[in-house]
Formats: sequence, structure tokens, C-alpha cells
Amino acid sequence: MNNIEEYNEKIFESIKHIDEYGNEYWLARELQKVLDYKEWRKFEGVINKAKEACINSNFIIEDHFVGADKMVSIGSGANRCQKDYKLSRYACYLIAQNGDSRKEVIALAQTYFAIQTRKQEINEKEYSLLTEDEKRFYQRNLTKKGNYSLNQAAKKAGVKNFDKFHNSGYRGLYNGETANDIAKRKKLKYREDILDNMGSEELAANLFRITQTEAKLKKDNIKGEKEANKTHYNIGKNIREVIAKNGGTMPEDLPTPKKSLKELEKEKQLKIENK
Repeated sequence: MNNIEEYNEKIFESIKHIDEYGNEYWLARELQKVLDYKEWRKFEGVINKAKEACINSNFIIEDHFVGADKMVSIGSGANRCQKDYKLSRYACYLIAQNGDSRKEVIALAQTYFAIQTRKQEINEKEYSLLTEDEKRFYQRNLTKKGNYSLNQAAKKAGVKNFDKFHNSGYRGLYNGETANDIAKRKKLKYREDILDNMGSEELAANLFRITQTEAKLKKDNIKGEKEANKTHYNIGKNIREVIAKNGGTMPEDLPTPKKSLKELEKEKQLKIENK
């Protein structure tokens, strides 16, 4: 396999999906191809071993291996049920651990999912113990992933002007404000990222906008740039109405942190270098 290092970096993220609740998952059928298994029968054997390992680790199987069977056409108007699973990052890790170790891509998958599983998955209790800045980093990471998936869905819907598409969502959520308007209100420098200058609560509202828009585009099979922009605007507006109904603080009224995430990242790096 050529450029195996580059393959490791990109391929596992490229087949990742994010559901309407912002949860990431991989489809077993797609992972099967990436891990170079030609037959589903053999790959399902690996999945079953991974399930056993999940039980032995005292985890609930249904939290990591979710049935995603679907009907597929086999010609002449006939259909059959094709077995599939939605897999958590941890499930992918267990599959890699139980895969054919002679395959180079399996070794890469083991390393990738081992590192990322602990790095990315934080439970509610752990999240509550994070500092505000740590919560910001965590939420910002999710918005980056979410925006990547949203862009893919928007592209399929026919979106070409992505600035206009994203501004439609901001206008709905921020009572008419575009990304530039938000940046000016926050008194940011030219081209400074507005999401890097949001608190965890504001980031969470935007993450909800992102994931809900992606889900709507896919679920309703939205086609055309105009309809996609309208969908993004309406989702943003709906979330704003929910915040108002629950007596929450409007996103534009939430405080802007004193330091951007990039500044905090630089400070952290300097501390490491000076040790």
C-alpha cells in the first residue's frame, strides 16, 4: 500500500459519521473495506470477538455496537436485508485489536484508535470536572469535526458558496448577525476565528446548530443551495427560540473569553518548552 503514513492519518477520519446528537460513529461495512477484509463473513467474526472483549471489559455492547441493518437491491426489483453496525470509537479499537495482525493497516488502526479513544471520549462526569478552558477546547474540537461533516452534507446538497451557507446558520442563531458581525462585536482581529473566541456554552449552542443542520440535510434529502441555506437558517432560528423558551442567555449576550483558544494553546506550548 502506498503512502501508508498518510493513509493512517486520513482514512479513519474520512469514514467517520456524526449523528443528530453530535455523537461520532463508524459503519462496519465501511470499516471492513478500509481494514482490507474482502468477505463480510470473516469480518463479522472479528466483530463478534470484539463484542466478547467489550463484555469482558464490563462495557454495555449496545452502547458501542448498534445494529444498522438496511435493505439493499439485488436486481430484478428484489431486495434483501444487509447486516451492518454503527460502531463507537471504542468498538473500532476492539475490532482492530481482534483483527488480522499480519495486515499492516490493522496495526495502524490499533495505534490510531488506541490513542484517539481515550483522547476524544469523555463521559459526563469527566466533563463536569473540566475547567472552563478545558471545556472550550473539548467543544471546539467537536465543532471542528461537526463542521467537516456538515460541509460534506452541504456539498452533496449542492452548496457551492460555503460562506453564505454558514452565515445563514449564524443569522438564524444570532438574530441576523453574520460571522463578520459576530467578529466585530467580539472586537476580534482580522480573520480571527470566532469559534476560538467563544465560551463553552456558546460553543455548545453552535455545535447543536451544526449537528442538527447536517441531520436535516441528510434526513430530508435537501437539494439545492437555496434550500440548504434556508434549512441552516431555520435550524439556527429554532435553536434560538428554544434558548429563549427555556430562559437561557442568547448567544450574542454570552461573554467573550479574555483569551482565544489559540492564545491558550501558545501559552501551553511555551510552558512545555520552558520546562
